[in-house]
Amino acid sequence: MNGIDLGPRASRRALAPLGREASDDEDARERHATVVWCLLTEPGDSVARRVIAACGAADGLEAVLAGDPVPALTPRELADGRRRWLPRLSSEAVGDAVRTAAARSVQLVTRGDPDWPDPIDDLGDHAPLCLWVRGDATALRRLTPSVAIVGARAATGYGDHVAMELASELAARGVAVVSGGAYGIDGAAHRAALAAGGLTVALLAGGADRAYPAGHTQLIDDIARRGGVVMSEVPCGSAPTKWRFLQRNRLIAALAGATVVVEAGWRSGSLNTAGHAAALSRPLGAVPGPITSAASAGALRLIREYGAECITGADDVCEMLGLSAHANGAASADGYTDDTTRVQDALSSRVWRGVDEIARRAGMAPDAVEPCLGMLALAGEAEAGASGWRRPPGGR
Repeated sequence: MNGIDLGPRASRRALAPLGREASDDEDARERHATVVWCLLTEPGDSVARRVIAACGAADGLEAVLAGDPVPALTPRELADGRRRWLPRLSSEAVGDAVRTAAARSVQLVTRGDPDWPDPIDDLGDHAPLCLWVRGDATALRRLTPSVAIVGARAATGYGDHVAMELASELAARGVAVVSGGAYGIDGAAHRAALAAGGLTVALLAGGADRAYPAGHTQLIDDIARRGGVVMSEVPCGSAPTKWRFLQRNRLIAALAGATVVVEAGWRSGSLNTAGHAAALSRPLGAVPGPITSAASAGALRLIREYGAECITGADDVCEMLGLSAHANGAASADGYTDDTTRVQDALSSRVWRGVDEIARRAGMAPDAVEPCLGMLALAGEAEAGASGWRRPPGGR
């Protein structure tokens, strides 16, 4: 098998440095094969994901290496996949990735593990094959509620200030802060969340073993050391590339319950994250800035053209997440409101929304939403139109 041994004994030996003992030989074989797949593919490879979904990581890998038919793929898809994957096949590369992970205390988290964050599966065939995690992997179970705070690398003083204020207040209320570990808005959000004693997650475009940018080495180390999570879908030792940055953005959007763009230029990469959030039907917000500031052009565009909620403070973000705006410890049961208020929170004063979309945002069944909408309409707090429902302009 081109130097890759997926036998149970070899698999257990290969996985031993990753810090989680396989429960049985088949589990070890699957996890070992997942590491191999991670080396063969680029992030978001839907063809590889379909192979694994249909056959399992180990059996699927054996079929691909042997050139055998795979039920989930057409012959052409299999041939194209083999041309992409096989040149990367290397037992040495697998060993290097595992050894580097062990040296940097990076754990492998796969879909069957209890720490796997389920929201990321909303990416479907483009979901990651596994996650390489430094820090407290169990924190991935505590990401409800959470918000992605993203924006320009070349942030202004205004942008840094707003990002820090939002992250600090939200973290203090129990909302996890997710971002990309970059200069500018990302770094400001991570630092403020840490300072508030909250949970923050940094998703990297390169391996979780090293910080990018290098100037954020101390920040990334602090996140891992102080109960946060530093995470990547590419193996340790992998370099960040433009493609991997773009693909990383889909993970930020999927992992968080909502995305807020603080500052963004007209073509900022954070607009890519916003696009993924919208595609996943995650709530999207943007912070307004001066109309004369190029750093706010993208954020204003999201509000004007794409119906992003206008974010002026932590209360607005809590409203997007369906949480009480003032409750401390927003993740507690006391932080949630009654059904009518949940439906009201799911309405926008700018964008008309259908019943199904309102139900999704409120986390309710459509038939439970409709009576609440009727009550809100009678109270003058909702209005119906040809395109759905909204809050009356000027209302709460």
